[in-house]
Amino acid sequence: MRLCIFDLDHTLVSSPLDLAAMALDMRACLERSLGPLPARSERYRVFELISHCQREAPALEAELWGIALGHERRAVEAAWLEPGAAVAIQGARSAGFGTAVWTNNAREVATLVLGRFDLLPHLDLVVTRDETRALKPDPDGWRVIGERLGDVRDAVVVGDSWVDGLAAAAVGIPFVAYRPRAAELTRWGVKPVATLANLDELPAWLAAWSPDSEPVNESACRAGPGFTPGPANAGGLGVRSGPP
Repeated sequence: MRLCIFDLDHTLVSSPLDLAAMALDMRACLERSLGPLPARSERYRVFELISHCQREAPALEAELWGIALGHERRAVEAAWLEPGAAVAIQGARSAGFGTAVWTNNAREVATLVLGRFDLLPHLDLVVTRDETRALKPDPDGWRVIGERLGDVRDAVVVGDSWVDGLAAAAVGIPFVAYRPRAAELTRWGVKPVATLANLDELPAWLAAWSPDSEPVNESACRAGPGFTPGPANAGGLGVRSGPP
């Protein structure tokens, strides 16, 4: 099957979830048991803290996930649907693609918010952190997708963040960036095959896209649904566990 894989946060839905505050609370929990983490110029990210916990204090992992879930539960109450999200999912299906969500959120929260906005009936699969061995940018969610859906070909990942792009690139899947932070993509070496300002542009892109198409530049992608799509960027990007 052809498959369009969506990120959740800030792609299909948005919320006031503060990942920096979540990471600070998780870091404080770790440091109460392990002592101070090495100082560095930028914050530790959630996936880095979880990896550190799994290596150094696995007994604390459940407590760290509890902290994360508390933040998510509070934020999901104020979540809103991204403009064009329903059009993008339904349009992907009309273009002959199966549809899936691959998110670092907990299943409880993902199911709640997708159900609230009536998106669940239009999805073939939802992969959350509860089913994966590691968070994005690790590509383990792709393993789960393959196990659940079988023979997937011509897949594409749609997301807002460099972590989505790195996870996709690690398994050779093209990445479509939705309103990304361009500087972050550049920093992490993520090269989207298309960049969309509006999700409702996605169905036309998918209908025209072929893995054998010629590459397009970002400015053409921003012009709207009249552009010519390009192939996957399978440039050998590895998964990086932290900042440079």
